[in-house]
Amino acid sequence: MKKENEMNSDKVSINLLPKDADPETRFIKEALKGSKDAFRKIFEDNVSKVYSVCLRFTSDSDLAKELTQQVFINAWQKLSSFKFECRLSTWLHKIAFNQFLMNDRSEKRILKKDKQYSEETAGLQSSDVNDIRIDLQNAIFKLPEQCRAVLILHDVEGFMHHEIAEILKIKTGTSKAHLHRARKLLREELNK
Repeated sequence: MKKENEMNSDKVSINLLPKDADPETRFIKEALKGSKDAFRKIFEDNVSKVYSVCLRFTSDSDLAKELTQQVFINAWQKLSSFKFECRLSTWLHKIAFNQFLMNDRSEKRILKKDKQYSEETAGLQSSDVNDIRIDLQNAIFKLPEQCRAVLILHDVEGFMHHEIAEILKIKTGTSKAHLHRARKLLREELNK
């Protein structure tokens, strides 16, 4: 009976350890203060797990490496949003999954745009296609910076207005207005 009480008291003392005693928590708090060494330790402790998850999502080692890199870039940028409600590895896996979804959506949009472009330009000669590309690129380049960014993010990359608003730190309505203006200016420039 005495041995059982000793074991139970050991469990209690382990559970009563302050959260800061956890090395992971310490590294996160140091990284939040700007310590790159602490974040490097977080990276080293988690990179193989994140890569493994990304590899399972993609079945492509090169893409998994790219996604893993992006996960840690996002983690560094968004570390202040980590709430200590779950393990850091869980949070990193969530970022990895979201990064995979964004990449997957982007690839589908690009394939759709490529197919659409191929269908629209099927009857044109290759020199005509190159001229159209150059004209379009020049016209896009002439757009005001915000309009150009919204146009590219929405029409080329396929982001939704609420996503663009978050990326560019503007309101959703502003994103819609920039897109409307960009398309209008683009039409005017291409009709010259």
